[in-house]
Amino acid sequence: MFRFFLILIITFFFSGCVENPPPKKVRPNILFIAVDDLRTELGVYNSIAKSPNLDSLARTGSYFTRHYVQVPTCGASRHALLTGMRPSKPIHLSNKAIEKEISGKPEQVIPETFIHKFKKEGYHTVGIGKISHSADGLVYGYEEPVSNKKELPHSWSELLFDAGQWETGWNAFFAYADGENRQSLKKQVKPYEKGNVGDDGYPDGLTTKLALDKLQELKNKEEPFFMGVGYFKPHLPFNAPKKYWDLYDRNRIPLAPYPKIPEDTHLKSLHESGEFNQYALGEEKAGLSKIVSDAYAKKLRHAYLASISYIDAQIGKLWKELKVLGLDKNTIIVIWGDHGWHLGDQRVWGKHTLFENALKSTLIIKSPYLEHENKKVDHIVETVDIYPTLLELCDLKINHSVDGESFAHTMESIQKQSNGVAYGYFKNGITLRTDSYRLTQYYREEKPTVELYDHTRDAEESRNIAKDNPEIVQELIPILKQGNTGLYDF
Repeated sequence: MFRFFLILIITFFFSGCVENPPPKKVRPNILFIAVDDLRTELGVYNSIAKSPNLDSLARTGSYFTRHYVQVPTCGASRHALLTGMRPSKPIHLSNKAIEKEISGKPEQVIPETFIHKFKKEGYHTVGIGKISHSADGLVYGYEEPVSNKKELPHSWSELLFDAGQWETGWNAFFAYADGENRQSLKKQVKPYEKGNVGDDGYPDGLTTKLALDKLQELKNKEEPFFMGVGYFKPHLPFNAPKKYWDLYDRNRIPLAPYPKIPEDTHLKSLHESGEFNQYALGEEKAGLSKIVSDAYAKKLRHAYLASISYIDAQIGKLWKELKVLGLDKNTIIVIWGDHGWHLGDQRVWGKHTLFENALKSTLIIKSPYLEHENKKVDHIVETVDIYPTLLELCDLKINHSVDGESFAHTMESIQKQSNGVAYGYFKNGITLRTDSYRLTQYYREEKPTVELYDHTRDAEESRNIAKDNPEIVQELIPILKQGNTGLYDF
């Protein structure tokens, strides 16, 4: 018996001296969902929007109340997102930014995008839908033949898209339920449609099906994955299946809180809603010289909300599948709106301004590795910050400089964060958003060229107070100049 215990003690002693290798750290997957033209119009942002899936994701993760894009147009905003860089030359303000700056370039040591960085780190990267600017990730114009030239030549392990009955990516982007599109009908279309179809009757439903199938395949891969899923709606035309329109009582849909031109603001700071007015069969035209009728404004806002509910349902399907496959335990989910949209606010129907409505967009991040349930983040963050944040969340290092700064710590900390600032750029202007103010400087002949809005009293940016508050302007101008990356001569 003594011998038995002696052997047991010796075995225990030496087994404690043998150093077992540490368990291999599991790298998280990423599901990155880009939603076109999605301003902060969700239930979780106190909107009447019916968005139960996005609201639930937000309440089990972090949602950002003051996330600002760099440029209020699709291609340029996505260029800033993907590179982590602010615009530094005129092409960076254009929808051709990705085509001209990334597409067709040889692979470099510095990754072309953060997706390329993940690929270099051993991730299997899959793009489905609109992640860069083009609807299907390929370089060609609205009415040109489809090319095989990728906008992001080195970022994707796989690039997928199902154009369905519309045949090309851009046709699908402007799709109507009968298989026609804005181009094929020579713009003789309405800016909305209530389709008597199921979810797959519009392209975003087909994108969801592709993504669901791919998730099942990726579950069995050894390497981690980065999946980018890009949804078209609620971009114009506001087309969605009828069942999503039926979620709303139009009489209860509010109008824009401030549908007028801001006081002491030049019309050059706004625009004539040209993108919206391309839809020739719309009942009314929008413009700075008049406000559309309340009835038509409610119909358009109804259409926008229905489009959001349609996309909410698609994202709900992806989240459900992640849980069914057990992937939710190791997948970081990001929901990003590429910019905001004026829904009649300041008399504009569209993006393309340096006002709050065009620059503030949805951002939701859910990580299984953070204790951040229902974390409302009021700290100002920018689109360029997403690049370094995702890398930090995945314990990856950046070996080159980017303009963005990681905000990963804000998603878990219970401490109030010091408020940052955000910069926006478009055409001939640069804007600075601080905790309390928006200061915008335009480089043009038409005056006033400086605009100041007090967000502690005027959240709708209804009155330019720069002339009455020169001391505040002078205090903020040096901070605004710090955001000038060479675009403008001071």
